[in-house]
Amino acid sequence: MKKLFLLGLVSIATFSFAQKNETYIKANALFLPVGMLNVGLERGFSEHITGQADLFISPWKSFAGHQALFGIATIEGRYYFDQAFKHWYLGASVGFGIFNIQKWNYWKEDIYFTKEGEITPYKHNELYQKGFSYMFGLTTGYQFQIGNRWNMDIFLGIGSQQGFYKGYVEYLPETQENRYDRVENWDKSGEIVPFKGGIMISYKL
Repeated sequence: MKKLFLLGLVSIATFSFAQKNETYIKANALFLPVGMLNVGLERGFSEHITGQADLFISPWKSFAGHQALFGIATIEGRYYFDQAFKHWYLGASVGFGIFNIQKWNYWKEDIYFTKEGEITPYKHNELYQKGFSYMFGLTTGYQFQIGNRWNMDIFLGIGSQQGFYKGYVEYLPETQENRYDRVENWDKSGEIVPFKGGIMISYKL
């Protein structure tokens, strides 16, 4: 009887341990068609909790006429309301990124004015930003099985993005004298934005 009881405990512990340590590799199908790579690794730690690390890379020095070169690394803790890797979850994320981009609100052809209201000889769409940022926020999503060892993860993350950058003009050398923002060190911006999202196709290792 004792042997049977111990065998049962060992079996339950082994099963639980295996469940807690499931690992999925994943890729974001939403951005692959435009040549942007978003890959991740999600690992289970308990019946409801997982952790995910992912990397998002855009290699484009120019995309649709705008600079779009960046890399973002994110780590996230997730709580699944049903059980790990299944159905609805809520997550908390922190991330860090480097970029050489033209922000979306600089795509227009209007003349650029400095923050002090001073007119410049540049148009918005001639300007770009180069620097780094950090972000933190919440993610919600829904993950479900689509085949043997395969899952689909649909998600969206929204939070605070704090950027530190230097503003340059496309046709001028990247020097302090040629900066359009006329700031001595780092210019800064902060906003609440969607900073991650998509459709991850996941494979269980």
